[in-house]
Amino acid sequence: MFRILIAEDDIELQQLFCRVLRRSGFDPIPVNDGQEALEVLDRKIVDLIVSDIMMPRVDGYELVQTLRDTGSNIPVLMITAKDRFQDMQLGFLSGTDDFMVKPVNVNEMVLRINALLRRAKMISDRRQTVGGTVLEFDSFTMRWGGQSYILPQKEFQLLYKLASYPGQIFTRQQLMEDIWGPDSESDIHTVDVHVGRLRERLRENPDLEIVTVRGLGFKVVRKNA
Repeated sequence: MFRILIAEDDIELQQLFCRVLRRSGFDPIPVNDGQEALEVLDRKIVDLIVSDIMMPRVDGYELVQTLRDTGSNIPVLMITAKDRFQDMQLGFLSGTDDFMVKPVNVNEMVLRINALLRRAKMISDRRQTVGGTVLEFDSFTMRWGGQSYILPQKEFQLLYKLASYPGQIFTRQQLMEDIWGPDSESDIHTVDVHVGRLRERLRENPDLEIVTVRGLGFKVVRKNA
């Protein structure tokens, strides 16, 4: 079960977030400000942080900056009443991974949390091997048959996502949210375009291929399984 730290000084909102996350299968840990969040992080392993900006003692910006300065890559979803571009810019510059403005749609919040957790897993694994094919996340490189191929970022991330879960079907919407982000203005058929390019690159690959599951989405299958 993923452990989610909720840093929010509005008690009613804090309790609402906790209820919604419990119903969604998460283990929420509520704290009232950034200082309490840092104290909890000294004692417990947390998978993701949901943080308000305006909080007493240590605010959301300071919390995230402290985490990044100490080398922590915990995903952070910033939630705030502020909606000026400068505030969002400051949040992202401090190391925030995603941003929502109050009033918050809690169903959307859960979707964003799931997307951030999936992205975090992709990045933390760093390397996937399918048969003799190796995908190296840090360099966007695919290796097989003694050859190396550097792929465009989105193509690589899409292939890496599918190859991380061989046989599992992902809808276009899931792939859009994971790779392009929930706020992307790209058309959902962008996924089909990237899949087409990847299939061309994988045409002679002996280990894996991308299969279309009609009416559902895409999956990677191992050729020699």
